[in-house]
Amino acid sequence: MKNFVTVIGTVFVDCKGFAKQNYIPQGRNLGNIQFVHGGVGRNVAENMANLELNTAFVSTMDHSGLGLEIKQRLQGVQVNTDFLKPANEGMGMWLAVLDENGDLAGSISQMPDLKALENVFAESRQEIVERSSHIALELDLNEQISSSVISMAVQQNKPVYGIPGNLDVVLKNRGLLKQLECFICNEVEAERLFEKKVGTNPDDMLHELIPFVDAAGLRSMVITLGEHGSVYYDSVTKELGHQPVFPVKLVDSSGAGDAFFSGTVMGLVRGLSLKEAVVCGTKVAGWTIESQENNCPDLKIKTSQDECFQRLLVK
Repeated sequence: MKNFVTVIGTVFVDCKGFAKQNYIPQGRNLGNIQFVHGGVGRNVAENMANLELNTAFVSTMDHSGLGLEIKQRLQGVQVNTDFLKPANEGMGMWLAVLDENGDLAGSISQMPDLKALENVFAESRQEIVERSSHIALELDLNEQISSSVISMAVQQNKPVYGIPGNLDVVLKNRGLLKQLECFICNEVEAERLFEKKVGTNPDDMLHELIPFVDAAGLRSMVITLGEHGSVYYDSVTKELGHQPVFPVKLVDSSGAGDAFFSGTVMGLVRGLSLKEAVVCGTKVAGWTIESQENNCPDLKIKTSQDECFQRLLVK
């Protein structure tokens, strides 16, 4: 039986508006509007497959042509979709406005009905976890899903990598963090966990990160800081540091966090150190923000042509 890196998360359809000129929140703004496939879990699953990991996706989609299109696109990049099930309100929607620089100016989310996903996992959790070598979990699905996934994975000694959705579940159940192999979030989410304002200075964030990870019982954690890069800490190896970004042309920043998570987890799954894995995550995030989609459509080509990326993977 093939072992998969199993991604458990949501599917969204994103409606994105790109401003052509200086974006005015209260005014009329000319630009272009696109519908793209999205959702944290879906984005990560596509990235993982394009990073040449055997990837499975556990989620729900709508009973619609768009739902089928999303499933077919994932199958096209060799994602296993045995547990991507159709359901009423199985997909969410995300309305996003990007300013003239490609930065997110505002957004509204409509969540899918997570009860359907809860049922999918409850009915097949033994098989899902048994065939997984590693699990990438969108932590804020709901308390039942997050707790049951982590509990089952711990029982079977399968590493779990966590990415937040809206932090609601994590903030109410901080004990979930100590079961994770690695937790990756942005600076805003980190400040909510730390319960203090820190900012994007890498030294300041690292100063807060180390005691938090040790106190939470986490194996490792990474915090992205936008244009200031990221900071990381592994409580077992004591590896820590700051990773700057690589020069890129910003087109659309949405999807960058999911891409960073995907590249970093790919590196960890392949046995890289946290420091090396974060370099991979930084590369994948950079390539993604140069695209108007939530995923870099040329990710396989980019990784194969990047000497730094390939040097790390052949170590």
